[in-house]
Amino acid sequence: MNDSNGGFEVIPAVDVQDGEVVQLVQGERGTETTYGDPVEAARRWVDAGAKTLHLVDLDGAFEGERANDDAIDAVIEAVDVPTQLGGGIRTAADAIELLERGVDRVILGTAAVENPDIVAEISAAHPDSVVVSLDAKDGEVVVEGWTEGTGVSPVEAAERYEELGAAAILFTNVDVEGRLEGVATDPVRELVAATDIPVVASGGVATLEDVRALASAGAAAVVVGSALYEGNFTLAQAQAALEE
Repeated sequence: MNDSNGGFEVIPAVDVQDGEVVQLVQGERGTETTYGDPVEAARRWVDAGAKTLHLVDLDGAFEGERANDDAIDAVIEAVDVPTQLGGGIRTAADAIELLERGVDRVILGTAAVENPDIVAEISAAHPDSVVVSLDAKDGEVVVEGWTEGTGVSPVEAAERYEELGAAAILFTNVDVEGRLEGVATDPVRELVAATDIPVVASGGVATLEDVRALASAGAAAVVVGSALYEGNFTLAQAQAALEE
C-alpha cells in the first residue's frame, strides 16, 4: 500500500480462482461470480486510477498452497503499481520468494496466526513488506477459511503483529463480507486507535457511503471487490467521494 498520495486509498481486489477473476459471497466456494481474465481486470483498474492492487490466490487460500502463480506473475508483469498478494503463503521462504519475484507486499493470515514469528522473519529480510490479515467474526479473529476461532480479539492480535514488524493490518469483518450490505465501522475505529500501523479495511463495501464511512473511521485504505465489478460505483467516483 502506498501512502505517498497523502490520503485514503481505494484498492481494487483481483481475486483469482482457477486462473480467472472471481468474487465469492462470505468467502464460500460455490458462490462465485466470474469476471474473466486477471490481467485484463488489473489493467482496467490501473487505467481507472488504482495506485495499488490487492491480489488473492483463492485456491491457495483454500488448499494451503499457491495454485495461480502463472496468473499472478502475469498481472505483476502487466502493471506498474504496487501489488499486495495473499492466499496460500505459509512459510517465510515462500513469502520471500514472492517478494523477490516482484510482489511488493505479502498478506499473511493463517500462517501468521499459527506462527507469529514468521512476520518478524520476513520483515527482517524485507522491511515494510508484511501485511497481516485479521479476519474477525463476532469480535474474534478466525482462521482456516473463517471456520475456526482463535479466542483472540482483533485489537490484541494487531498489537502483537505491530511489535513483530508488520507494515499494515488488513482487517476483514466476516460478518459483512461479500454481501454488499454495508460496513461496520466500530471494529475499524478500535483497531486504528490501538495501533500505529495502517489499517486496511475489507468486506461489505457496497456504496460510496461505505467508502466514506471507513475513511472517517480512520482506515488508511479499503479493498473493494464486488461493488466495483458489479458497477455499484466506479473507482473514479470512489476517489472523488473522498475529496468532497
